[in-house]
Amino acid sequence: MSPPPATPAAFSVRTAWILIALSGVVILITMGSRLTNGLFLHPMAHATGLGIVEISMAFAIGQLMWGVFQPVFGILSDRYSPLASLILGTVLLAAGTIGAIWADDMIWMVATFGLLAPAGAAAGSYGIVLSAIARYLPDSLKNLSGGVINACGSAGQFLFAPLCQFFISSWGYGSALAMMGLTSLAVIPAALGIGRITARQNAIPPKDASLPDTHEGLGLKAALSLAIRNPGYLLLQAGFFTCGFHIAFLVTHLPGEIASCGHGAAVAGAALGLIGFCNIIGSLLSAWLGTFYKMKHILTVLYAARAVMIALFMLSAKSEWDFYLFAAGMGFTWTGTVAPTAAIVAKLFGLRYLATLFGITFLTHQIGGFLGAWLGGVAVTRFGSYQWVWYADMAMALLAALFHLPIREPAPVRPLSRPAMAEEG
Repeated sequence: MSPPPATPAAFSVRTAWILIALSGVVILITMGSRLTNGLFLHPMAHATGLGIVEISMAFAIGQLMWGVFQPVFGILSDRYSPLASLILGTVLLAAGTIGAIWADDMIWMVATFGLLAPAGAAAGSYGIVLSAIARYLPDSLKNLSGGVINACGSAGQFLFAPLCQFFISSWGYGSALAMMGLTSLAVIPAALGIGRITARQNAIPPKDASLPDTHEGLGLKAALSLAIRNPGYLLLQAGFFTCGFHIAFLVTHLPGEIASCGHGAAVAGAALGLIGFCNIIGSLLSAWLGTFYKMKHILTVLYAARAVMIALFMLSAKSEWDFYLFAAGMGFTWTGTVAPTAAIVAKLFGLRYLATLFGITFLTHQIGGFLGAWLGGVAVTRFGSYQWVWYADMAMALLAALFHLPIREPAPVRPLSRPAMAEEG
């Protein structure tokens, strides 16, 4: 009987950085597209005759469906190929974004912003991209890669927010949608590059000594059963729900809050871009700190910081510079929660079903996003301001900070089939 083939080492640092860069392009485009939706709310309401509540509902459905489709594409990626997920998603994202140019009624608005575009963005989401490359990276780049890829989503917001605002102001929102839709097609060559590089070692994926043995023979159903019985996984869901509420509310309604304070659309575009720029730094810092501190403590600090910044914002005079300072502060925490949350999921369950398990976590995130986008529109229509949503957001951020403290973050090496072993408080 011949000996089993040797498990190949991870790719060289140079090749690993090429994989990280290609993954970053995917996230830059998909997240850049998602995080600029708020700029279209008021122009579309004015042009179509649909009310803010109706369009907010379409955006809220989009937030929810972005979450619903993530485990769907996660299963597709885990069972078949991340490349298939990425290419199919690119087509859907381009179709939904360009199709929204002609969305002048609620049905078409929901079909484009609520279904097609979110499905496409979900197929190129963080969990799917990370699961496609993580097992091929050297241990020295595992934490940093998550931060870099996540930071690329912020770079997308920083790049596309002012660019979209320029297109909207110069030629109307249709031109901005066309630009975003055509740009999304750049995901396809990036995805093909990822597929070509990883195909070299797909026959025998390199063993990841820094994460638990994932028992390749364990089925998806068994992995899901273990996950839903793990208290740490459930607490992550609760915290990420708050993150989704917070981000969707701000992305959708911060431009409206800025307008209600008498500032122009350029301030909104600059504020969203500033959030994206500062989150590049915040995401990298979060990943770097993960090499020294437990991920749950990083998450606790990030959520608590959000609550403090919202309180200070509520007490401010809401001048242009108050909005810029608030945007910068929030940017440092914006999606800095993503990499630590994914890292805890990977520590708990390994990489084999990361796309699916983190996809479920993101579904919880987007249920919160649905409520944040929708309730913001309800609040401003019924009460004339976002005040009560700000208070709710602040309280939820404090609760999320507390939720992470009891998580028993596992040691680096632990089998999926014995979730109660080798834990650290």
